[in-house]
Amino acid sequence: MKKESHVIAMSGASGFVGTNLSRRFQENQWKIVALGRKEFALSPEELAKRLQGVDVIVNLAGAPVINRWTEAYKKIIYQSRITLTKKLVTACSLMENAPQVFLSASAVGCYSPTGIHTEDDNNLADDFLGHLTRDWENEAFRAKEFGSRVAVFRFGVVLGRDGGALAKMILPFKLGVGGTIGNGSQPFSWIHIRDLVRTFEAAIKDPSYEGVYNMTAPHPTTNSGLTKALGKALSRPTILPVPVFVLRLLYGEGAQVLTSGQTALPKRLLDSGFKFDFSSIEEAVTDCLNQH
Repeated sequence: MKKESHVIAMSGASGFVGTNLSRRFQENQWKIVALGRKEFALSPEELAKRLQGVDVIVNLAGAPVINRWTEAYKKIIYQSRITLTKKLVTACSLMENAPQVFLSASAVGCYSPTGIHTEDDNNLADDFLGHLTRDWENEAFRAKEFGSRVAVFRFGVVLGRDGGALAKMILPFKLGVGGTIGNGSQPFSWIHIRDLVRTFEAAIKDPSYEGVYNMTAPHPTTNSGLTKALGKALSRPTILPVPVFVLRLLYGEGAQVLTSGQTALPKRLLDSGFKFDFSSIEEAVTDCLNQH
């Protein structure tokens, strides 16, 4: 049987998710065209020439949201996602042969902090993140106009070794001063990097992947559940909560990324028959930490 061959253009290729995807795609002997600042400084016409021969787009670029949200930084968050995606889709529309597949990142931050959300839930939050993700996804779906198959993945918090959220959280826990954020009751929807990579791989190979998917493990937890799993895996106490007001002092409005959360279920992935390697937070955290 002939091995499937792809040429994949990827924005955000140097980030934690992009690096892990690149490694897997290279194992499949798929060619990767990394799209960075230099490429996005080109006109859409020039970018289209750079994309010639590409049959899959993986769009991951976006400035970090855990930061102090000044008006200027909000503009950076917005432009790094919406303006960049718009340029990428426009460039694709100018190609002789448009990419067959367009896969774009989004985030479960689009949902409200209350309730349990599947992809059927179109009541997105009426706040900055809700509007940001709505506009971001709408730009990606424009790629359908020239025949690309589009799937948008709403990421939960991505957990993995040597990067992602855990890398930022682990030091206080190792020192025995880790704890919940506030009372720890806020929902925590997450996914192990290995399952995320397998989902992208499946979406490239399987033409039934189309539309919006929650990229989250089937058993979301809470901030307290994550804290306990970390403490147990590291055999460290987890008794010092981080006061919410401290995070608000540090990050202003941007603190909401850490102080609230969403419960999102991967209904469409499960319906498609996708089998998660990591469905419980304990399994995921133990795997992520066993090389530290």
